Amino acid sequence: MQDIVRPSAVNAADRFLTFAFAAAELLVETDAEGRITFAEGAFPARFGRPGAGFLGRPVQDLVARDQRSGMGTALELLSATGRIRPTAIRLADRARSAFSVAGLAVPGRTGAFCLTFAPLPNDLPGGPLPGGPGLARAAEELLRGGEENAALGLIELTGDGGALAPRADLAARIQQLLSTQGGAGAVAADFGSGRFGVLPGEGLPDLGALSQQVALLLAQHGLPGSIGTRAVSLASGDLSPVQATRALRFALSAFARGGDEALERAGFSGGLSGFVASAAERATALRRTISERRFRLAFQPIVLLADRRAHHYEALLRPIPTPGTPYGEPSEFIALAETVGLSEALDWAVVETACEAARAAAGARIACNLSGLSLQSAPFRERLCALLETAPDLAKRLLVEITETAEIEDEAEARRTVDALRALGLPICIDDFGAGAAAFRYLRAFRVDFVKVDGVYVTNAVESERDRGFIAAMVDLARAVGAQVVAERIETEAQAALMAGLGVAFGQGYLFGRPGALPGA
Repeated sequence: MQDIVRPSAVNAADRFLTFAFAAAELLVETDAEGRITFAEGAFPARFGRPGAGFLGRPVQDLVARDQRSGMGTALELLSATGRIRPTAIRLADRARSAFSVAGLAVPGRTGAFCLTFAPLPNDLPGGPLPGGPGLARAAEELLRGGEENAALGLIELTGDGGALAPRADLAARIQQLLSTQGGAGAVAADFGSGRFGVLPGEGLPDLGALSQQVALLLAQHGLPGSIGTRAVSLASGDLSPVQATRALRFALSAFARGGDEALERAGFSGGLSGFVASAAERATALRRTISERRFRLAFQPIVLLADRRAHHYEALLRPIPTPGTPYGEPSEFIALAETVGLSEALDWAVVETACEAARAAAGARIACNLSGLSLQSAPFRERLCALLETAPDLAKRLLVEITETAEIEDEAEARRTVDALRALGLPICIDDFGAGAAAFRYLRAFRVDFVKVDGVYVTNAVESERDRGFIAAMVDLARAVGAQVVAERIETEAQAALMAGLGVAFGQGYLFGRPGALPGA
């Protein structure tokens, strides 16, 4: 051990009894908020500074930026279950060292947790630590922290026929190149269709140098073409951190769908703050789109894994393409509504449309997605409860899924909505459970009937023991609060059998049916 930092009052027997469960290079204790209260080990060798420099900081700071969201999920499981099984991560050191992290609650000390970090000779199977798109999450962290001198680099490959989409192995090499050449701590992402993003470790991206490196790599594979770049400033201007986060999601969705041209149409030529100039016009167009119901709902079955019978159907938003509008994908439609303050209007339009479908269908129960913005709105709650009180049969035909696209800030108000809806007979489900830390907070704050495990775990679970461990822990956690578990993105019989074996009761995915018309309507 090269560095020892001792707090003033320590129960050493309890601490080192816990540490004895694993051999480690870094030993860390955190409080209930995940902030480091004790640090011992080879911090100077790994990070170039003593462990004392990390006291009071979030433990996620020890982990590579693209994996911090997944680490947040692991910490939530630690808080809820008292344990993190050994999990492969990358440190936030210059070498992005492959490590294993494990954790236990300190015996007899509420809200205290011990974490051990040990080096790995090789990566464990199963891909990166789950937790959603690392690039977007890392950029959102900067926005929430008020970082003004930062920009996201976007790179688009084009050939004679338009977008140049390299094969999978070459795309992976380009993403790796952007990550390694973007500086220590850089995060890169492949959006598909020859579109990539990079968030440098610090400062602004050197897109000229990066594009030259990508061009050299393409030339080595005999792929001629041009490379377009754009730096999207993360300076939020008049946007609040929450609005800036929503605007960022809208921008990335537009770029992934249509590249730089779509980004320009969406109003991001001047970065996030530049989006404000066109926000009013876009809000007017979107409000008209919502009022005219220029969308439809597609219904995907959620089945009991035991007998494959449909239990209910999730209503999925599908915008109707309209010339001259910057949104064509559901994610863009929703992100724009959140950014310009129209989430409640959109959610209400979806609820009304789902009610019409429920009345027309023979017995099918429909799950509607509600954003956190609507859930914490007293007027929205009163309007929805009034609807259900005048038509009590609808309460038997609906189910509410709480989405994490917009984080809930007023949990007390949201809890009133959840309690009021459950009192009227509506089951409540937390969507994308495990994709971010907020879902775990919701599970503690609200009484719910279902949790839906994020599909990234399901996709990797057959090959990854780590992902299977995450799902098993989530099932145990859900059972402890009286909720049942839904696994989404099930596409194979092997995945379905594995989910059932892990105790998951319900499944959703292409194996059981694609989104379409509601049966019986």
